[in-house]
Amino acid sequence: MSSKDDYIFNKLNLLRTSSGRKILKSGLLKDKKYFLFKHYLNESTKQYDGFVNRYKDGIYQLINSDSSPIDTHMSFIDEIGGIKELELEKSQIAIVRDRMADSNVLNDRINRILNSNFIKMTYPVFYALFDGYAETSNFKDNFMRDDVIDGHLIAIDLSEPMDRIVDRDEDLDYLEDYKFLNPYILSLAKNKIKKAGPDVFKVFESGFRDALLGQKIDYDLKTNSLALTFDNLELSYKKYRSVLGTAGKNMCLNQKPLSEIYYIGMAKAAECVGCGNEIQDAIGNGGIKSPSWPLFYSLLTQDVKSGFKLTLEKSKSYLSEAYLAVEMLDDNFSIKPYLEFLFLTVGHYNEFWYRELVTKRTDLLKKFQNDLKIMT
Repeated sequence: MSSKDDYIFNKLNLLRTSSGRKILKSGLLKDKKYFLFKHYLNESTKQYDGFVNRYKDGIYQLINSDSSPIDTHMSFIDEIGGIKELELEKSQIAIVRDRMADSNVLNDRINRILNSNFIKMTYPVFYALFDGYAETSNFKDNFMRDDVIDGHLIAIDLSEPMDRIVDRDEDLDYLEDYKFLNPYILSLAKNKIKKAGPDVFKVFESGFRDALLGQKIDYDLKTNSLALTFDNLELSYKKYRSVLGTAGKNMCLNQKPLSEIYYIGMAKAAECVGCGNEIQDAIGNGGIKSPSWPLFYSLLTQDVKSGFKLTLEKSKSYLSEAYLAVEMLDDNFSIKPYLEFLFLTVGHYNEFWYRELVTKRTDLLKKFQNDLKIMT
């Protein structure tokens, strides 16, 4: 429905989850929730190619106008805390830059990192959030709207190459290219968000620092230099809530109280999706991701089936907080029904992957249980 894995939202799969059945009911009734969701899905589909072209053109211009790509790269590494895994050897920078000078190669790399559920599921949400703000404030500057949406979507997309480099779980032939592109992706995002003014940009910078902290804690947990505890795992989830929560704030140009409501809704929805993504990754990769809620709960209970069940319950607790944000909105707030439907799709996404694991992949559960015995 708003995912690269569209089959998740076909009729048969919707019937298999409680959230999915509510989605189907809404669709059959063609109520306001369904109508608004379809509207923003269709609108974002129309606008998506324009966003992608602006993204590609912006990166191409930044690369070709950069007189010192080595300095650009090292400044980026300093800004993100000196993470060595993301650093490209200086001797390789000129070589990769020559490769990226071919617009076809550059476009291929950007298309690859845009192939993300996070991007696919987020793009229409930003349009809806901005529309909700624009209607209540009579805001009509579409150029600024595009810059704010583009900037935050590009910043979100930066997490894709960074994660692929650190995790080394896909696109292994392109990781050097991603290392080179990372600084330009961040620069383009910043340039666009700055156009909305200093207050909006300050919020972005603060959120980006928090997201980097979450990313660092995630890495330290992955390498066992930090203990896998409840508090540490919650802190690592800053990588989700800071990125999307900050974007939520800025979809209303950081205007309170709406910015706080948007922050809560988007931050908690992002954390909820993070839980579902961990279940999906376990199926796709044939192993429980470290760090993750499934691993944490499995270690505590010594039972992987319980670990995944508790992860689903954790996702529901995140989602209940997102629904609280919706409750703070006035009943006549134009996109309130949209957000209610959106959160149903988030719930279905998580329930779908949990059901896939426990009903269709019992072989994996047995493998995970054996892996857990070896680990402990």
